[in-house]
Amino acid sequence: MKTLEKKLEKHIDLLVERYPCLECVIDDIVMAYLIMEDAYSSGGKLLVAGNGGSAADSEHIVGELMKAFVNPRKLDEEYVNALISANYELGKVLSENLQGALPAIALDGHIALSTAYMNDCEPLLCFAQQINGYGNKGDVFLGISTSGNSKNVLFAAVVAKAKGMKVVGLTGAKESRLSKMVDVCICVPETETYKIQELHLPIYHTLCLMLEDHFFCK
Repeated sequence: MKTLEKKLEKHIDLLVERYPCLECVIDDIVMAYLIMEDAYSSGGKLLVAGNGGSAADSEHIVGELMKAFVNPRKLDEEYVNALISANYELGKVLSENLQGALPAIALDGHIALSTAYMNDCEPLLCFAQQINGYGNKGDVFLGISTSGNSKNVLFAAVVAKAKGMKVVGLTGAKESRLSKMVDVCICVPETETYKIQELHLPIYHTLCLMLEDHFFCK
């Protein structure tokens, strides 16, 4: 079974040091990380969805993955040369300013698509429709739900599984429908919504730090 790189353990250690209550979910965090690492290593992407504060968290996660988080993400030389070859003047600017990215999409962010689908079809399937369109085998769906029972997230998880994607859940302490249908569920040890959300942030920051460290800090 694949294990965590030694250099990434520092991120887990710091998380537990700052949030001792999360020690009980460390194995699940590591497993979620390894699923994401495998997907990105194989050319896959991350699709993320949630409602309300969890929708904001989805956007936050994408922001940390699609550009530099805490470390520089320089482009490789072959890509730099390709940009300059395509157009010297513009390519030079691009090569000096673009950053390495880990492809991720927040499914709450497409207002025209979501409202069109919700108006014309079944509103609770707005995330599922996007998984249906964007998702491929080898991708990962991260469903964020403080209750673990958000129906639009559950529908999306079913489509993701049907497409051969891995599914990761991020929920609260209570057993939920989502926790029973995912490959791994990080169930933080809180039951009140705002307290659950307060613990979700350091977890997904840690996941993003680890991914950045693995793919861009050789």
